Amino acid sequence: MAERVAIILAAGVSSRMNTLLPKVLHEVCGRPMLAYVLDACRMVGVEKLYAVVGFGADQVSQRFADVEDIVWVKQDEQRGTGHAVLCCKEHLEDFAGETLVVCGDGPLIRAETLKILTEKHKAEQAAVTLATAVLDDPTGYGRIIRDVYGNIQGIVEDSDCNREQLAIKEINPSYYLFNNKVLLEAVEKVKPDNVKGEYYLTDVLSLILATGHKVVAVTAVQSEEAIGINSRAQLSAASKIMQRRIQQKLMENGVTIVDPDNTWIDARAEIGQDTVVEPFTYIHGEVKIGKDCRIGPFAYLRSGTVLKNDVVLGVFAEVKNSTLADGVRSRHHSYIGDATVGRNVNVGAGSITANFDGEKVNRTIVGNDCYLGSGSILIAPLELKDGSHVGPGTVVSQESVDQLGQKDQ
Repeated sequence: MAERVAIILAAGVSSRMNTLLPKVLHEVCGRPMLAYVLDACRMVGVEKLYAVVGFGADQVSQRFADVEDIVWVKQDEQRGTGHAVLCCKEHLEDFAGETLVVCGDGPLIRAETLKILTEKHKAEQAAVTLATAVLDDPTGYGRIIRDVYGNIQGIVEDSDCNREQLAIKEINPSYYLFNNKVLLEAVEKVKPDNVKGEYYLTDVLSLILATGHKVVAVTAVQSEEAIGINSRAQLSAASKIMQRRIQQKLMENGVTIVDPDNTWIDARAEIGQDTVVEPFTYIHGEVKIGKDCRIGPFAYLRSGTVLKNDVVLGVFAEVKNSTLADGVRSRHHSYIGDATVGRNVNVGAGSITANFDGEKVNRTIVGNDCYLGSGSILIAPLELKDGSHVGPGTVVSQESVDQLGQKDQ
């Protein structure tokens, strides 16, 4: 595989979103939209990621501070996509491989599509290859201009299209693969000769064509992948599509999701084979669920939760930052927060861990084979030994346990 890097265009400001948060940090199914783009690039052999940031640059870089393969490139003034690429010149001027250029606000990008792009580029031995999409409503997108033989002649931005060009359905979703040397030579020659007065990356293609280099386009981008996020409505639409993808993958891996339309599962969640997720279940954050579990309906699992195998969480059961061992049963109206619960524990209806004392969060440890009666309250910090029995409506603290010597548990 040829040496390959990527430039991620992530500097833009979206006024339509009416937000103080950098657009690429807005979450889609629990992850920043930029994270999906980075992952897709890595899956096609990208060795280094150059993320061009502008508005909220420090916030973006801090969110990914633990990632080692990203170089942050500052675009102090947003003067268009061509200018954003030019900001990377000092990092890439000695690089002789391939440069992938994609947008950071396109979380629905798929590695499968980028693979088609890279394979086409190699097969055609092209200087530039771009992946295009065909949309029923192409409004807002740059149009792909081809000659009568189907050869690409350039891209015209929506705002610069004439009436005939506006009727073209094939659009540019900004998936590019360049020979890096050709890219840098051309991008320096781009002029802001357009309605917006910006330096368009799309103008690079015309310049490259004019020098006799080969430019090809492959129609490989699904319509949903072409969605960029410029409004809260588009963010919501993208989240619904991503949710379908997440659930489809889980179901292919042996998870039963009874009612996908009324279930929400975070992209970071892991769920084991033969687990059943009932309707109106909400799984948020880094949650791990084992095999043969039954979750819901109306269950809420929060980040840091680990359920081992054969765990049952029923109606209005909430678990946060806790580990529940094999065979735990918590069938209705319970809250387990910041706890470690042993094997085969029964959590009665209405039972809770009181994990916050007003100043700090404390942990509860429940041993194996314990019984927590309905309406019991476990005041953390607390440790119950194996086989403990807590009667219905009992309020248990470590002090009371120590006083009783655990005789009545």
